Amino acid sequence: MVIQVDDKGDVVLIEVKEERLDAHNSGELKARMLALFEEDKNNILIDLNDVRFVDSSGLGALVSGFKNASSRNGVLKLCGLQPQVKSMFELTRLHRVFEIYSDAQEALGSF
Repeated sequence: MVIQVDDKGDVVLIEVKEERLDAHNSGELKARMLALFEEDKNNILIDLNDVRFVDSSGLGALVSGFKNASSRNGVLKLCGLQPQVKSMFELTRLHRVFEIYSDAQEALGSF
């Protein structure tokens, strides 16, 4: 899985550079987030701009990251959702759980 991680001060920006976030690669994203939490990096922004498809495993990895961030008094936010991905979040009502922004610049300003 291609993931780009950038430290933006108090926030870590994770850019998922894949077309799919699914059972085949969501475990890698989950592991990367856990490693960041272990380094006390608890404020994470995940940019899904390149992602065109998310399945239940991908959603599960994001929810797991959200729960881990919250339990550590941090926050996990999302940005750059493509229409197909956004509709999946609406269908599962997860758009009510996550703070979702149109792009990374807008999201970074919200931390």
